Amino acid sequence: MSPSWFNKMITLKTTEQIERMRHAGRIVRLVLNRLGDMVAPGITTAALDAEAERLAKAHNAECLFKGFPGTITPFPNCTCISINEQVVHGIPSNRIIAAGDIVSIDFGVRLDSWCGDAAETFIAAPQQTSDRVLHLVAATRNTLEIAIKMCRPQMKWSDIARTMQDYVEGEGFSIVKDLVGHGIGSEMHEPPSVPNFVSPVTLREDFTLVEGMVIAIEPMVNIGSLLVQGGKDGWTITTQDKQFSAHFEHTIAITATGASVLTDGS
Repeated sequence: MSPSWFNKMITLKTTEQIERMRHAGRIVRLVLNRLGDMVAPGITTAALDAEAERLAKAHNAECLFKGFPGTITPFPNCTCISINEQVVHGIPSNRIIAAGDIVSIDFGVRLDSWCGDAAETFIAAPQQTSDRVLHLVAATRNTLEIAIKMCRPQMKWSDIARTMQDYVEGEGFSIVKDLVGHGIGSEMHEPPSVPNFVSPVTLREDFTLVEGMVIAIEPMVNIGSLLVQGGKDGWTITTQDKQFSAHFEHTIAITATGASVLTDGS
């Protein structure tokens, strides 16, 4: 989502609605765990997507991404699978995963009218990639965990976003600024816009966390430059310098005591 999406009409969720979103989140986690087990040299991204769709249907869940409107064509698959320099929104295909590839899988479902959305970056044959790439993936995961631990009522999002950005840059990487997280509920994308960085725009559109808010936090981190570009397919976003990028995401609810992760399988 664009970071300029204006933060209006944030809808708080009831305890019952949050629990229904947790049910959707359990399916998301089931699928991501299964696909993570499948990521290995020799498998195609289309095979991963087919398994995601099979599991979603087996649990009577609707794939959120399939058919989502785009600038050229609706998104054709259930998963976004982005490899190496692809940041997000990669389209599954007959591409064969190679040893050392990093594979970011973003997946979401709607179950009984409520959504769950999460992403994780996996490594195919990690022993055949560089320490720098291993560091990238670990740092991106850590960035999400840092944000979740900071979430609590009355916390300004800008304070969390600044901490995320400072951590990423302190590790020698770049935080993507053209894409951000989002609110989520009965729709996949709801207000507010949830950036992973601070800027004059994000500070102007800052918000305070309150109990009942549900957001999808999703840092995207590049080894090299923060600059990204869109592909000819209208969906796939890559790093401009063609260096690797990683992506992690959880759907979380703000409770009286902090954050409750809805897509961790609990």
